[in-house]
Amino acid sequence: MADLFDIPSGPADPTADSGTVPNGPLADRLRPARLEDVIGQSHLLGSDGALTTMLAGHLPSLILWGPPGVGKTTIARLLADHVGAQFVQISAIFTGVSELRKVFDSARNRRANGQATLLFVDEIHRFNKAQQDGFLPHMEDGTITLVGATTENPSFELNAALMSRAQVLTLRRLELKDLELMAQRAEIALGAKLPLDGPARDALLEMADGDGRALLNLIEQVMAWVAAGPIDRHALATRLQRRAANYDKSGDGHYNLISALHKSVRGSDPDAALYWLARMLDGGEDPRFLGRRILRMAIEDIGLADPEAQQVCLSAWETYERLGTPEGELALANAVVYLALAPKSNAGYAAYKAARRGAKAHGSAPPPKHILNAPTRLMKDEGYGEGYAYDHDETDGFSGQNYFPDGMKRPVYYVPVDRGFERELGKRLDWFVAQRQKRQSKV
Repeated sequence: MADLFDIPSGPADPTADSGTVPNGPLADRLRPARLEDVIGQSHLLGSDGALTTMLAGHLPSLILWGPPGVGKTTIARLLADHVGAQFVQISAIFTGVSELRKVFDSARNRRANGQATLLFVDEIHRFNKAQQDGFLPHMEDGTITLVGATTENPSFELNAALMSRAQVLTLRRLELKDLELMAQRAEIALGAKLPLDGPARDALLEMADGDGRALLNLIEQVMAWVAAGPIDRHALATRLQRRAANYDKSGDGHYNLISALHKSVRGSDPDAALYWLARMLDGGEDPRFLGRRILRMAIEDIGLADPEAQQVCLSAWETYERLGTPEGELALANAVVYLALAPKSNAGYAAYKAARRGAKAHGSAPPPKHILNAPTRLMKDEGYGEGYAYDHDETDGFSGQNYFPDGMKRPVYYVPVDRGFERELGKRLDWFVAQRQKRQSKV
């Protein structure tokens, strides 16, 4: 890492296009003036970084994916400066169709005059599919270079057409060393040291939870205090009304936390599952999203080992919808505990995926004629329905006929586990297999 005092603390001209505002919020005043000044994204902006490589040639449209406060807007502004494009910023939350038309018309006029436009769209995942499609012709004809910013996984939130025309770059959550560098830059800009002792300074960085903007807002609060001496960790937490311990973790991103919750449930650890559930709720996660994911866990990892699990999750989700926060969150917690302690099976999930592969491999093969209906004379003459055995007419209610396409080797997709209710399903399956083999041996 370069020495702090060799790194500019901000743009020399506070009114330059970098977006800084004289006497504005500290986060604006410290906005870097050069790409190389951006903190914490060396994998993109280092000598071999993806963005550095792109800037050596043609800058494509981009999707910047990362948590809040890691420099998405700043990078977009600096990219516009670097390529000599007009920087235009909009938010998907506040921009409608009519405003978009004006943006595109202005960009088209600039292009006619030889001026490129870099359009930065904050929260781009908030646009619906039709709105996202509206960007495509303007990206393709060079009217705009799109730089979209999102905190949500683009694979889930952006449509395939937009994704195919833009490169996705992942920005990383700021580490403690990055936040410390940012704090030092703030001290230089403000001309004063933070009135904190060592442990309190560490706590302040932890409270920011990887968010540079949050850190600078906290620093502004702390710098406004009148303190006779260095403030300790306890006094800091009391004054900010935030417990540092809540932020004394790695603060993994949204999808890492849901992965931790899912794997804790799969691993039958209710305590760990409750911990990750609490982390997500405390972090502001939408409980409805958690309701959906918890239901998915029941289907994917418990399956038919406990068919009741799915209903428990549906009931918990419905209960939350009726009660809301915070009372309804307990229903989600109960569902998480139930799933963690339920017998586990992914046999149904694995069988479905295997069946999908089989369907792709034999997708054009028709069903055997004996299981086809024959509502017309022509279809009967073609042999539709001929030889079909009605299972209810069999003594044991099982005919053992073939239901796969003629000539297709019978596959095995569903292999139940010997746990929970699926143990009983396994016994039934074994009986059907044995009966089928007996009937086939008589043919």
